[in-house]
Amino acid sequence: MEVCAKTLKRVTLELGGNDACIVCHDVDIQKTAPAVVMAAFKNSGQICVASKRIYVHQSIYRPFLEAMASFTKSLKVGNPFDRDVDIGPIQNAMQFDKVRSFVDDCKTQGYNVAAETEGPNPGKGYFIQPTIIDNPPDDSRIVTEEPFGPIVPLQIWTTEEDVIRRANDTKTGLGACIWSKDLERAERIARKLEVGSVFINSPLRPDWKVYFSGHKESGIGGERGLQGLLAYCNTQAVHVYK
Repeated sequence: MEVCAKTLKRVTLELGGNDACIVCHDVDIQKTAPAVVMAAFKNSGQICVASKRIYVHQSIYRPFLEAMASFTKSLKVGNPFDRDVDIGPIQNAMQFDKVRSFVDDCKTQGYNVAAETEGPNPGKGYFIQPTIIDNPPDDSRIVTEEPFGPIVPLQIWTTEEDVIRRANDTKTGLGACIWSKDLERAERIARKLEVGSVFINSPLRPDWKVYFSGHKESGIGGERGLQGLLAYCNTQAVHVYK
């Protein structure tokens, strides 16, 4: 931004997000749980719009947690060039150390680790096992900060007002996803989330035809869609008087 400011160049920034995933009481647990797991752990969680805070309705919390944990434990961590591997390594040493610090902090704080898969031998690559933390407090580091790695908190919610408030209680606002059979309810919740993109009954999958941007500290400007193209244009007004 400093470099661009010298000549008033436009700047577009897509920054991080601590994206919420809201699971309603009416979902098909066995179908939805694996999808939510992959929304969190695909590419080892190194996706800007990965699900990083998962809120599950209290009426299905325990069976949903168990289904997620079971699927997570079935994932194989290792060399991504091996066909039977599901989760690869963290991209670099600095990020590896950062994600490990989240794992260590959760264990130090005594939070319940609901799932932690077996990985390759330590010291041979930046591998971290996909990890689910069972209902940590709202002010815990794993909830308030973005790990950008394969560790995710699962929390209980009771009312729409409760989960909307907690989902919005962050400095970032990139994306969110909502899982429910009741599309009217899902859209009602979506309209109250302070994020650039909301995905209903799907992991976060931006469409090239639809504008993509972040709210709050998740970026400046945006791309894709007509609105994204117009950001690269200069508008000219021609005034003709007779």
